[in-house]
Amino acid sequence: MQTTTPASAECFVSWHSGDATHRDWRYFSKLNLWRDFLPGDLSERMQHQQGALVEVEVAPGDAIPLSASPQRRDLPRATVAEAFQRRQLHGPFGGRFYPRGVLAPVSGAGTVYSQERHPFRVLCVDPDRVGIDLGHPLDGYALTVGGRIREHLMSKEERGGSCHDVVAELTESGPGMQCPLKRGTVDFDQADNFMRADSAADEIFYAQPRMVHHIDGQARQFINRVYRRFIQPGERVLDLMSSWVSHLDGIAPPAKITGLGMNRQELGANAQLNDFLVHDLNRDPHLPWGDPAFDVAICTVSVEYLVEPDTVFAEVARVLRPGGRFIVTFSDRWFPPKAIRLWSRLHPFERMGLVLEYFRRSGAFTALGTESWVGWLRPEDDKYYGKLLNSDPVFAVWGERAP
Repeated sequence: MQTTTPASAECFVSWHSGDATHRDWRYFSKLNLWRDFLPGDLSERMQHQQGALVEVEVAPGDAIPLSASPQRRDLPRATVAEAFQRRQLHGPFGGRFYPRGVLAPVSGAGTVYSQERHPFRVLCVDPDRVGIDLGHPLDGYALTVGGRIREHLMSKEERGGSCHDVVAELTESGPGMQCPLKRGTVDFDQADNFMRADSAADEIFYAQPRMVHHIDGQARQFINRVYRRFIQPGERVLDLMSSWVSHLDGIAPPAKITGLGMNRQELGANAQLNDFLVHDLNRDPHLPWGDPAFDVAICTVSVEYLVEPDTVFAEVARVLRPGGRFIVTFSDRWFPPKAIRLWSRLHPFERMGLVLEYFRRSGAFTALGTESWVGWLRPEDDKYYGKLLNSDPVFAVWGERAP
């Protein structure tokens, strides 16, 4: 029996995938650093460097073991298609992820149970076969794992109990699914993917102002933290698809913040905007400014509504100066009738991969990156407190305008 002090902590896993860097955070409301599993000397360093962010390097395969059996397999396309139809899933499509359970009735998939939710990836879809990878999305990547203690909890005597495997929990819920295929491209381009349930003009849907927050206060803090990192004093900021708030509180004063949105009353109520323009990007995806007009562009919880994202991202690149940054943030709450159909068909971490693809297709951005925050507790002042345990997750994707 040993006396120990459990603590709440925030931990992350990060890695590189070709042209992008990635970092995914998870909040642990209670870690026992005496008993739980952390790589290397991370546990000792987190205890000794109270509140400091510390990290360790993890070689490929050390924290996420590669299976001894082959993970890449070829399966009959007709049988896979039948299994997808049975689950009412769209696909299979190359590069996309799906829950393993869909493969339970497919001969050659190995021992798979219908309830399994861990992802597998479709590598290719040929006339007669579907190539799949059953390995973990982060198999083969060198990782950095880190964390810091947020608060010590009440000490108590430990007599055993369950343990956290921190790396397993960090990586079980999607990290790696935003990565591109190492060979080939991800198929996001089915005919109806950018259609919407409500195809009526957006000006009708957005005619009435909505002076409410669409995500909780903890999520808004993370978005503000991202923008603080990228916006420097005196820069010209474009708030794309703006509303009555811009999430720029406390940021070193920019030279000017310009909002582009759908509702004049909402934009007029936004005290952070120096000026604004009512403009429907789904009716006209071109931006009404010369180039370069801005140093930074942001888009908050709105990218899922774009029906012509490639044109919009190219236009953002055009109005940004070389070296300017475009930061896109989103969560898992949106207006279903107005979001593109593809959005709901993707895992949340795949959505970061989709937005990365928008950046890549423009051919105008470098220094790509993603970051996510999941597992924080819902604030007590949120209307869903007591109904939903966790805060709204936040996902961020960014790029830098190439010279």
